Amino acid sequence: MTDVPSMRGAEVGRRIGVGLMYGLWKPRVLGSWRVPASGPVILAVNHSHNIDGPMVMGVAPRPTHFLIKREAFVGPLDPFLTGIGQVKVDRHSTDRTAIARALGVLEQGGVLGIFPEGTRGEGDFASIRAGLAYFAVRSGAPIVPVAVLGSSDRPGRLIKALPPLRSRVDVVFGDPFDAGDGSGRRTRKALDEATARIQKQLTAHLENARRLTGR
Repeated sequence: MTDVPSMRGAEVGRRIGVGLMYGLWKPRVLGSWRVPASGPVILAVNHSHNIDGPMVMGVAPRPTHFLIKREAFVGPLDPFLTGIGQVKVDRHSTDRTAIARALGVLEQGGVLGIFPEGTRGEGDFASIRAGLAYFAVRSGAPIVPVAVLGSSDRPGRLIKALPPLRSRVDVVFGDPFDAGDGSGRRTRKALDEATARIQKQLTAHLENARRLTGR
């Protein structure tokens, strides 16, 4: 039996995120009411900066368990990230333990956070990995698109690797949608079609978020 990441730990992580994110930057959160108040949900987040995950953890209305690359679990960060309910994943293989833990989060009615692009990049949802479609179709959980804007606009003066302190970062939550076609099929074709649907929805949400925020 695979251990399911701690829901209580994720709530602790959310509280730490609230303190850090609102203490260091000025998050402007739009549409958080769109996140279903209960039941399994997948947050699909664009990824252009290292603070995107912690930012969403801090501003999301519910505790979130993110799939995080195993390379981030180094030294004291390993027990810390595990303790706050985050899921370590090996991006270079089929990580069955990570898959089981992520599905366990959804089966227990929790919130799973995924960077569908698989790695940090332009943050424009241009390339979507099939993992998101698999979790959505397998669990039946709705996907809420999340756009983080402003985190990678310019480097900070004190710490180049971070956005300028007290700068504004916009986080825009979109309407939940189902990735599957309602048939419950998990064939390669069905997952490819779901991935195409997801990419269309996420790209449209990002364009809308940019219009909304002027970024």
